[in-house]
Amino acid sequence: MPDHISVYDRTRSYTWNYDHPPAAGRTDLKQTFDNCHFCRLPVDSPLGISAGPLLNGRWCLYYASLGFDVLTYKTVRSRYRTCYEMPNLQPVSCGQLSGSETQLRTSKVMQGSWAVSFGMPSQDPDVWRTDVEWTRSQLPTGKLLSVSVVGTTATAAASIHELADDYARCAKWAVESGADCIETNFSCPNVTTNDGQLFQQPDDAQLVAQAVRSIIGDIPYIVKIGRIPDRSAATALIHSLAPFVDSLAMTNSITATVADPHANLLFDGQPRGICGDAVRTASILQTAMFAEIIKEQDLTLRLIGVGGISKAEHVREYLAAGAEAVHLATAAMINPSVGQQIKDDLMRSATLAD
Repeated sequence: MPDHISVYDRTRSYTWNYDHPPAAGRTDLKQTFDNCHFCRLPVDSPLGISAGPLLNGRWCLYYASLGFDVLTYKTVRSRYRTCYEMPNLQPVSCGQLSGSETQLRTSKVMQGSWAVSFGMPSQDPDVWRTDVEWTRSQLPTGKLLSVSVVGTTATAAASIHELADDYARCAKWAVESGADCIETNFSCPNVTTNDGQLFQQPDDAQLVAQAVRSIIGDIPYIVKIGRIPDRSAATALIHSLAPFVDSLAMTNSITATVADPHANLLFDGQPRGICGDAVRTASILQTAMFAEIIKEQDLTLRLIGVGGISKAEHVREYLAAGAEAVHLATAAMINPSVGQQIKDDLMRSATLAD
């Protein structure tokens, strides 16, 4: 573990944080759990980290040295895109969210949840492709590198076929650079283009997933989705993706507008994804619903639990709901040592059970 635990500095820009990664400790210290797999691949533990905190390879190695075994490289594109203006991470005051909430208030201090507003920035492909290749070369056996990609089109009027081709192009580049898995981001509540809403459009989602699968071959393939409380909508999405996808990662976030104490709206009044502790209950319920549908339909689709995990208890709840593995983001950005703390607790529980 690194001598000094560093965190993403939300008071500074995305570019500053990209350029100032923490120093990683050793990544080859193993803490292996029995029979753990991630999208068909053996892995040391069910504990991974979502794309959000892993801005580049050095951020990946930092979290790899802190006990995370699936590292998801932050979403990349086929062209450079800058990050939204600050604030990119705005703490909010709320309890557990159901999705019916429309507006939340800001908080001066982090209470476990925040509004996320990055807009899926990306380095130029020449930069991230080289970095992905280097990152994979530094990770030991037992740790996996998943690369999150999203399609980008020249105009908002571009066809779904053009978008699908661009998703596939990025996925191909990531595989060529050494990615163990590909994750396509079908859910970003902070963009208004169709690349951020694909999980709500089963036919379009299927077209993109088929294009990606056709170009990456047998490489494990994950789709990141958002909040779907409706069973019929969940069933439709499952059937559209199951022929092409190994796993679904959920839930991206729950959307709401955000206002300051004086009722002034942030982010030009546009909704933002709320991430962290507040989405855990809804995400566990969604995981259980998807697992039930998959079992009823006798499908082999796997699930990755995402949302509000900060304790070993939360990991166990997701696994009991039907997830194969879990991803952390918010808790790991606040307390990077949380992964090792969870692993230690899970290990102690396993020992007591024996």
